[in-house]
Amino acid sequence: MRRVAAIDCGTNSIRLLIVETDGENLQELYRDMIIIRLGEGVDEHKRFSDGALMRLQDACRVFQGVLTQFGVSQTRFIATSASRDVSNRAEFLEIIETELALTPDIITGEEEARLSFLGATGSFRHLPSPYLVIDIGGGSTEFVLGDSNVEAARSVNIGCVRMTERHQFSNPPTSAELERAILDIDAAIDEALGIVDVSGANTIIGLAGSITTVAAEALGLSTYERAKIHGSSFSIQDIATAANTLIHMTLEERSKRGFMHPGRVDVIGAGALVLWRSLLKISQLHPNMPLLTVSEHDILDGIIYDLLAD
Repeated sequence: MRRVAAIDCGTNSIRLLIVETDGENLQELYRDMIIIRLGEGVDEHKRFSDGALMRLQDACRVFQGVLTQFGVSQTRFIATSASRDVSNRAEFLEIIETELALTPDIITGEEEARLSFLGATGSFRHLPSPYLVIDIGGGSTEFVLGDSNVEAARSVNIGCVRMTERHQFSNPPTSAELERAILDIDAAIDEALGIVDVSGANTIIGLAGSITTVAAEALGLSTYERAKIHGSSFSIQDIATAANTLIHMTLEERSKRGFMHPGRVDVIGAGALVLWRSLLKISQLHPNMPLLTVSEHDILDGIIYDLLAD
């Protein structure tokens, strides 16, 4: 038996997945997320803050203990949007190398899209292709189209943390603030959809925390239930209703939602806005747009598939 792990360090969170395989069957042993808000201030200052690096260090120490406990033989650590934009990347790399004895791969937006596509589509191959995958992260959003492989992809800098910081929403957001954010988001989506032809997609798959949280709202969940969220499907009207509910809530109201992770309370409004505007833009280009299918499998699973394919 072989145990391998994937670590994904994004703008908002760092996540760990450990699986065991006998070469044919795959069993998930551990999956966890720690909100570290690594991208805090990156859009403005182009560097990681001291506080963000301290939170990263603490999380790495936790994950090192888990990796040791499970006897993992191979780990791949990838870093995404925020890590591509900073001037003090060396400090980030030093923490990973010191605490985990790993050299992280700071991947391109295109590689991020490929791995997200691989992970997201793995459990939905029974659905008709081509697949359009939408991955809303903290710093960026990826649009990826493909069948068995990626045919077109575009990463744009409209993640939930980046948009929250850039637009400095009131509590709750004002109409004027939302209008400015929509102009910003729509321009980025238009750029992506100018490259990724979504008009023929037969399945649309959404993944990552912003989308799964909107799905939890749409399902009316009182607590976060991963099994109910994975594979759930929604019309654009369902998403518009759930997204706009979250967007117009106060922080206090959001925090009382039983499914809401505390680290998402202040950024879910922006993430929900990106999702809603993405589906609206796609619907304008796709004459028979399919429902949005939500995946709890994502870039972590893609990293694992890649590791095991080597």
